[in-house]
Amino acid sequence: MDPVQSAVALTVREALHTLSSSEDGGHLLSTLGALKRYLSGAENPALPGEQEEFARMHFSAVLRCLVGRLSPGWLELLPNGQLEDLWASFFLEGPADQAFLVLMESIEGAAGPSFRLMKMAQLLARFLSAGRMAAVMEGQCRQLTEPAFRLLQETLLIKVVGLPDHLGNRLQRENLEAFLPQNYFPLLGEEIMRVLQAVVDSLRGGWDCSVSFLSQVLGKACVHGRQKEILGVLVPRLTALTQGSCLWQRVCWRLVECVPDRATEALLTGLVEAASGPDVLSRLLGNLVLKSKKAQFVMTRKILFLQYRYSTPMLQSLLGYLAMDSQRRPLLRQALKELLETWGSPSAIRHAPLPQQRYISSALLICLAHLQDAELRDSQDELLASLMAGVKTRLDSSLPAVRRLGMIVAGVASARIHPDGPPLRFQYEEDELSRELLALAAPPPVADSPSEAEASPAAETPDRGSVDSGVPQAQPEGSGSDLDSDDELVPYDMSGDQELKSGKAPAYVRDCVEALTSSEDWERWEAALRALEGLIVRSPAAAREVSVELAKVLLHLEEKTSVVGFEGLRQRALVAVVVTDPAPVLTLAAQELSRPGRLPPQCGSPSPTSQPSSTQAPAWRAVVQERIRSKTRRFSQRSPGRGPDAGPNEFNLVAGYFFFPLIRHFDRPLVTFDLLGEDQLVLGRLVHTLGALMYLAVNTTVAVAMGKALLEFVWTLRFHGDACGGAGPRRGLQGVGGESAPASGEAQRHTRPAVVSLVPAREGPAPLELAWPARGLCQWSMRGPPALSPWTGPPERGPEVLRREGATGAPAG
Repeated sequence: MDPVQSAVALTVREALHTLSSSEDGGHLLSTLGALKRYLSGAENPALPGEQEEFARMHFSAVLRCLVGRLSPGWLELLPNGQLEDLWASFFLEGPADQAFLVLMESIEGAAGPSFRLMKMAQLLARFLSAGRMAAVMEGQCRQLTEPAFRLLQETLLIKVVGLPDHLGNRLQRENLEAFLPQNYFPLLGEEIMRVLQAVVDSLRGGWDCSVSFLSQVLGKACVHGRQKEILGVLVPRLTALTQGSCLWQRVCWRLVECVPDRATEALLTGLVEAASGPDVLSRLLGNLVLKSKKAQFVMTRKILFLQYRYSTPMLQSLLGYLAMDSQRRPLLRQALKELLETWGSPSAIRHAPLPQQRYISSALLICLAHLQDAELRDSQDELLASLMAGVKTRLDSSLPAVRRLGMIVAGVASARIHPDGPPLRFQYEEDELSRELLALAAPPPVADSPSEAEASPAAETPDRGSVDSGVPQAQPEGSGSDLDSDDELVPYDMSGDQELKSGKAPAYVRDCVEALTSSEDWERWEAALRALEGLIVRSPAAAREVSVELAKVLLHLEEKTSVVGFEGLRQRALVAVVVTDPAPVLTLAAQELSRPGRLPPQCGSPSPTSQPSSTQAPAWRAVVQERIRSKTRRFSQRSPGRGPDAGPNEFNLVAGYFFFPLIRHFDRPLVTFDLLGEDQLVLGRLVHTLGALMYLAVNTTVAVAMGKALLEFVWTLRFHGDACGGAGPRRGLQGVGGESAPASGEAQRHTRPAVVSLVPAREGPAPLELAWPARGLCQWSMRGPPALSPWTGPPERGPEVLRREGATGAPAG
């Protein structure tokens, strides 16, 4: 092994180990400084061989290590942003192609919105603004022979052209301005011009270069529909550069010749639209139409016959391009013959729309204007026969517009094709269409020089700010010393002021999880807890990715600081997680409930004061609402007491996830509790929760299975002696036997009524007769569930499993 290469590999290996494990800012600074010696342009550079080995074998690994360590705490190890500037310099000063690929890889590999994703996106924006995209493409213009070069080019091509799509998919609404297509593709055009200038300079210096990668980038951008943005930058610049330079013309010809066939049509249509005249098009394309069959088909067949959306100046540029060179003029004569045949074809006249017929007529007259008399005389008989057949077919048409087009074109074409014979003359009223078509038939000037009008300078407007700044403001009347007193000023209302927090609230769900698990900054911990519910509601997709981890964190979260309303914040966050991703979160909750020794202290019974105070409106507000309702006159025909519109019961899909995991293993004594033993209070709460879930699921398809499981469960508890254990079964039985609206006939046919009689053997309530008719499958839209009976256990230990408003109001979901 080469000792120089082994020394570089050893240095890089030690540096990667230091960067991955060290938390010392000074040590990190010295390590990054030692690695920066291998970059070109460093103050104390390494040997050229060492720089080449580092760039070829180790640079990508260093960049991936730097991306992996990126975090807010890591960047703050050094003051004044020193570590961040040094970290970014590796991406902005190293080999551009590897840096660009690592940036795109880190952005696309991000699991969701986070600090690292936004930091890498901002660095990529700096990468583009610094002109590094030109360095990426310039590096591919050299003649390389490595086997992996083609694969690298394909990867770079996809990333360079698809950058707005990739960044838009990852950043969503937080996308940056630099990545929008209307901003990125003009920038890409400027970078292509810089690379073309470097290629021309290299050719003048005797160095070989290739523009095939630039051709692929240009073609793929046009296929994506961005011809206007990228060619709007390239065509004006290339028009000026090719006017007096043969070398620039040859480079442009090679640029369009290397475009893949699948992108030829998109590029040519964009060039024809952007070119200011046929001479510009000729300088940019050369004899491409003779070298490429695809280009010839597009320019002589597809644009002329299959599409008719292009303007008249674009047709003049295209046909003028065919007429400017003697080698291309046969294509113009062939196009005239085919246009004349199509113009007079009975099938085309009958089926083609009128705008397309006008388009073909305009192209026909432009071809006649560009061809000379000698060229028309060579095929005079063929052209005259096609013209006369077409005139007869058009004059026989029942549409006045078709007959009018036939008259105009026949009069001009007969005079040009057969100048010695009598011309065809028709009587028609002149209008704008006829004058436009007759103007197209006029022969172009011999010296067709391009007229490139310069944009007139905008009229200068005076700076009103500078003018007004020197004029003193007029004082209002009565502005004397008597108005200087502040006795009449109204003091500010500071009752709603809040304490300013030095920590910034997290903006992503993942950042909240990180702050709640590993943050030692208690202000950031509190801010994350307060912002968590809103972030889950606003970003359900991001919450589903970490729902299980987030639920586990919230279940085991302990109140380490005196946070006001800690239990309410934690409970609302848990409810939001369950609503966002019910199945895995409820499965996790059931596992945590039955896992030995894993129940946190907060899972105990909270005090009644932890209930949100907004669940019960004040008495005065109810009085005001009743008074408003009684005094309001309604002019609508609908009933004022009508409820909300019917809709599908979304609780149907997740009812089983709430119910069945809770009822499992109730008869097994665990380390956490023994339901059939001394933990009667937990048993009563469990049965009451199961009854509430049965009430909510009474009109779902899973209600039958839930009712059977609940009956089997409460049957074993019918002789329970504890007050909570005896009252809990009654709540569960009310959930099974509660009255509901009559179901549809289909449900009544397939559900069998069940009657259960439970008679306690000891003193207690009267025997409970339960009749459970087959009416539990009706939908919520027919009639809502009956109101739940209140909890009869100890008041300080009421059920806390479901939110009160979700249990007694409309169905969840």
